[in-house]
Amino acid sequence: MQIRSLPFTSRRWMLRALLAAAALQAPLSALAGFNFFTSEYTATRDELQAQITRRFPLAERYAEIFMVGLRDPQLSLDARSNRAAITATLTIASPLLAASPVQGVVSVSSALRYDPAARALRLDQPKAERLELQGVQGRDAERLQKIGALVAQELLQGQVLRSFTADELTVGRKTYEIGDITVQDDGIKVQLK
Repeated sequence: MQIRSLPFTSRRWMLRALLAAAALQAPLSALAGFNFFTSEYTATRDELQAQITRRFPLAERYAEIFMVGLRDPQLSLDARSNRAAITATLTIASPLLAASPVQGVVSVSSALRYDPAARALRLDQPKAERLELQGVQGRDAERLQKIGALVAQELLQGQVLRSFTADELTVGRKTYEIGDITVQDDGIKVQLK
C-alpha cells in the first residue's frame, strides 16, 4: 500500500470535514459555555440545576408563628414564556397546627435578570403557580396555601441561577457584560456585549 501526501488545500478541507462531523456528533450539553465568536454564553439545564441544588434547603419564619421551608428543587425551563420554574418540596411547621409539619409541593415560575454588581443571573419576580398540601382541608388549607406561596416567592426572589467570575467574562483586554437573556427548553442563553 502506498501512502501519498495530500496537497495542503485537501488537508485543510479534510480537517474541516472531520471537525464538522465531530461537532454533529457532540451532545447538546457539550455545546454549553462561552462562544465569543457568536457573543453568547449558554448554560445547560443540568448546569443550572446543580447551581440551584447547592443553594437549598431554604427556610424563613412567617409572622413569628410559621416556619416555611423549601427543599429538593427541580428546575424546568419554558422557552415560550421565557421563564424558569422551580418545583420544590414545601414544609410548613407551627405549634398552632395539629398535624405539624404539613408537607406539600410548590411550583414557582420566574423571570430572569442579570445583576452586574454580583455578576449573577438571578430569579426576578417569582410567582407561585401551584401549591398542593397534604392532609389539610378547608379554610386551614387555604390559609396555609397563601402563607406557603408568599414565603416561597420571598425565598426565591433574587436567588442566583448562575454566577460568573471576572476571568470568565474577560478575553484579552476586553471585559464582556451580559445582555439579553433567552430561556430555551434545554438551557439559558445570554448575550455577551
